[in-house]
Amino acid sequence: MTPAARSTQTPQRGTGRGIGIRTAAGSDERAHGQLHVYDGEGKGKSQAALGVVLRTIGLGICEQKRTRVLLLRFLKGPGRAYDEDSAIEALQQGFPHLIDQVRTGRGDHFSAAEATRFDHQEAQRGWDIAKGAIASNLYSVVVLDELNPVLDLGLLDTEEVVRTLATKPAGMEMICTGRGAPRQLVQLADLHSEMRAHSGPQQGLEGLEIYTGEGKGKSTSALGKGLQAIGRGISQDKSHRVLILQWLKGGAGYTEDAAIAALRESYPHLVDHLRSGRDAIVWRGQQQPIDYVEAERAWEIARAAIASGLYKTVILDELNPTVDLELLPVEPIVQTLLRKPTETEVIITGRCKSRPAYFDLASVHSEMVCHKHYAERGVDLKRGVDY
Repeated sequence: MTPAARSTQTPQRGTGRGIGIRTAAGSDERAHGQLHVYDGEGKGKSQAALGVVLRTIGLGICEQKRTRVLLLRFLKGPGRAYDEDSAIEALQQGFPHLIDQVRTGRGDHFSAAEATRFDHQEAQRGWDIAKGAIASNLYSVVVLDELNPVLDLGLLDTEEVVRTLATKPAGMEMICTGRGAPRQLVQLADLHSEMRAHSGPQQGLEGLEIYTGEGKGKSTSALGKGLQAIGRGISQDKSHRVLILQWLKGGAGYTEDAAIAALRESYPHLVDHLRSGRDAIVWRGQQQPIDYVEAERAWEIARAAIASGLYKTVILDELNPTVDLELLPVEPIVQTLLRKPTETEVIITGRCKSRPAYFDLASVHSEMVCHKHYAERGVDLKRGVDY
């Protein structure tokens, strides 16, 4: 089992055109934008998309450029609240003028047989906006949230949608989410990650979520949860603090760096962050004494933070491979989670070969299964999206 490695590529900075806004047309660095598809029954699809958005914005801040984003949400009309509403509110307040959001559809669930003329009209309205955004080339990232079930319900012509997505600008990153992605869309996609739901032998602890597996979306889903906590605090006029603890990630240059930097810049009093470990991959059978020391150091901070109740969300990034490498014992983690305050949510991420006992406590366990990744075709990884 190998924890996610830090990329050693040296990215080239784009020259950029335009005033203040970093667009797909104005960035040489993003000359190979990809089409992402996140589907499956498990949680984390929309959260992962928002995590990618946050990373891309953070990269723009680091390079003193601006990245413009369109969040187009199908099947999410008024009259119902959604998990990502508060996360989007946090994005819009933290990064004003960079996030455009459009919602279409009605707020209740329905089958293909129950679809009305209104449902078809709303789907078409959203797709017309999407086509305009693609043609304009003004956005670096376009998220088509719940496009997959729209196509599965037959509300739009799949062939037309796929043809249009195939002609998107070269530098535009597009993310399609939701269950039931059609075969034609999956075939076109550069990346296809399935969120697979798992259930434990018991109901699970409310507020304990685990994201694991080989596919993309684990840490980005966790960052989406952090955004949600901040957004809920904004809407309730409260201070919802977030702690992000990362194991096996000493040094610099990791996937989430830009996203965390963006969060801390916009919400400096709400986000705390700590990394631990060596600036190297830890291999099974080659653990060094410092690996155990660093793992324990971060766990003591995590244990105290969870018990304190001071944080709304505690993200334990790469805890799973840390346990899998036997750098930490499982039982103290189980006991800490069993005693966590009800109002504190804990998000645990990372791959692992052996399922530790605390998985059985989770109310949400979503496995990210990688069916397709553009790196397999020799496409360079992109800073702000992949690392």
